[in-house]
Amino acid sequence: MGCVFSLLPAVLGLSLIMATAQTGTHHMPTPPEPMDPQSRKTEQPQTATRRIDAARVQQEADDLARMAQTIPVDVASVRKGMLPKDVIEKLKQIEKLSKHLRTELNP
Repeated sequence: MGCVFSLLPAVLGLSLIMATAQTGTHHMPTPPEPMDPQSRKTEQPQTATRRIDAARVQQEADDLARMAQTIPVDVASVRKGMLPKDVIEKLKQIEKLSKHLRTELNP
């Protein structure tokens, strides 16, 4: 009798798997189009219409790299107990340049 109860979870699990496999072929219907013509999306492919000023982007990337190279020295000064007066402003400028570069390069 104990053997029957030990097989019960396996039999129930197998029957659940088979029932799920049989009902898994049904798909949900797609919702209808909105009635308001202004809320309908246009199905035109997006193209990159804006041009990237490569020279300006390169200059900003160079400035960002140059500024970022000075941060480890500033952090070493902080570890010695001295906070360079321009380190916070430098970090803000790095963040600003990084954000601008990201928006320029991301279509």
